[in-house]
Amino acid sequence: MKIQVNDGVEKTMSDLKLAIILGSTRPGRNGAAVADWVLTRAKERTGATYELVDLLDHPLPHLDEAVPASAGRYAGEHTKAWAARISEFDGFVFVTPEYNHSTSGVLKNAIDFLYAEWNNKAAGFVSYGSLGGARAIEHLRAIASELQIAHVRQQLSFSLQTDFENFSVFKPSERHDGAATALFDQLESWAGALKTVRR
Repeated sequence: MKIQVNDGVEKTMSDLKLAIILGSTRPGRNGAAVADWVLTRAKERTGATYELVDLLDHPLPHLDEAVPASAGRYAGEHTKAWAARISEFDGFVFVTPEYNHSTSGVLKNAIDFLYAEWNNKAAGFVSYGSLGGARAIEHLRAIASELQIAHVRQQLSFSLQTDFENFSVFKPSERHDGAATALFDQLESWAGALKTVRR
């Protein structure tokens, strides 16, 4: 545990470290506002420390490793840097758009570069799209299972019709606040349990 001081008030913080991974790099992306909303709420919590990981800051080529990631023999410096970044975390919140009934290509590519760095960690999902991005989450759940990521039941799905003004200005309904709290509660619980598994 560590102590964090905010406005003179001491809070005991968990040692859990969780990443909010922003899974879109498109110009004008809606995902930045969604990820910021998630991060703002996450930073109010004491059960874990949350940090934004923006894929724009980690440009990866199309998967260019000759050996499967499960072998753990990364050749590219970009892969090694990405592995080092992801290995820091105990769990993840994947923020994904829905493109063609699935997640974004850039997020899938970033996930595919690694293996052990994802194993025995927890994840939650936040999506946005015309149907709330629910189909993107379904695909990510299957991917996470293969990578031995324990994904929590609670998810957040934001509709372009009802949670965005003119399909571009993020104005989420207040009903999402309770779902966000449930997602964080589940994620922190599972991430803490899996940390003992990795030890």
